[in-house]
Amino acid sequence: MDETFLCPLPAEKAVPQNIAKMKHQDLELLRNRLPKHPNIMGKNRYLNAAVLIPLIEHENEFYFLFQKRAAHIRQGGEVSFPGGEFEPGNDESCREAALRETVEEIGISRDKIHIQGRLDTLVSARGVTVDSFVATLDVTSLDELDPDQNEVERLFMLPVSFFEQNPAREYELELEIKPWQITSKDEMRIEHLPVDDLGLPARYKKPWPGLAHRVLVYQNPEETVWGLTAELVNAVVMLLQKEHKTQT
Repeated sequence: MDETFLCPLPAEKAVPQNIAKMKHQDLELLRNRLPKHPNIMGKNRYLNAAVLIPLIEHENEFYFLFQKRAAHIRQGGEVSFPGGEFEPGNDESCREAALRETVEEIGISRDKIHIQGRLDTLVSARGVTVDSFVATLDVTSLDELDPDQNEVERLFMLPVSFFEQNPAREYELELEIKPWQITSKDEMRIEHLPVDDLGLPARYKKPWPGLAHRVLVYQNPEETVWGLTAELVNAVVMLLQKEHKTQT
């Protein structure tokens, strides 16, 4: 199996051991254990999502297939591609997770899904990683799909060319890291990082300087496409535009 399709195992951390000083044989051991296919360090501490980016050919043109999420589920009413959380006990890989979720959500048989490749792993500012797979579907209309109404309000398609011709609007938000929390119930202050006890610089007792976070938004005739889904659309468009430039 292609190791690049694997998702992380449960989190591990070092435990105290009675070990002698590091010597040359330990260096050799370390060298042999360094990852052959470097990935995201600590990926198992994130929420790991697997997503399919479906393409449907219609009237000699490829379209993105989107879904509007049902109102009562997490991020209800928003637009996304089919996908969900990688389940270590259920999914052999992120690829399998993306396929499983797609079959469940849009009501298509697995033999009608043809994966063409994958994008780089996307890491969001909110602690989510997204492994996404570009795939073509052996369908010619939405009537051939049977979406799960418990998860999907509706399906719709938009031409890939629309996104090439209409770039996303870009907004910049500021993220702030707080080493403490004020509880909503009794307004008590909870210290998550005991700065004084750890001997850290006093500046870390205050909220850390904000970090810039890009948010892309595509407005279109159907539903607003934004956030992580817009990032995936933009990544596909950028690859196509790069190819178009090499052909001119």
